[in-house]
Amino acid sequence: MSEGRILALDYGEKRTGMAVTDPLQMIASGMGAVATQDLIETLRAYVSEEGVVAIVVGEPKQRDNTPSDIEAEILKFIGKLKKEFPGLPIERQDERYTSKLAMQSLVESGVKKKKRQDKALLDEVSATLILQAFLDRTRTK
Repeated sequence: MSEGRILALDYGEKRTGMAVTDPLQMIASGMGAVATQDLIETLRAYVSEEGVVAIVVGEPKQRDNTPSDIEAEILKFIGKLKKEFPGLPIERQDERYTSKLAMQSLVESGVKKKKRQDKALLDEVSATLILQAFLDRTRTK
């Protein structure tokens, strides 16, 4: 993948967590969560200003590998992304257990219980885990 930022999304019905790499694609960092209804507008501004070279969208699956209930909505969203950003690669990354891992990492890093109940924080950490998993997977190729 060419040099530039990779953006990851943990898509949700109400909120979408976002994470991004540095331009050299070494480190995944959370960049908050945005109301899903405002997502395309937010991405439009960010992608044009920050040199994004790919977008990774989490792929939620059940334990038996079947698609999660929200997958149909995610596919519609990906269709919008492709129209909005033609030529920008849209990748998928299995996101099973990211919410559980995100909560575990918040607990282990000493985040207080009240702050851990902030779903936007959980979505942001989940997006960061999705992006890190994508980086790990693509680096080993």
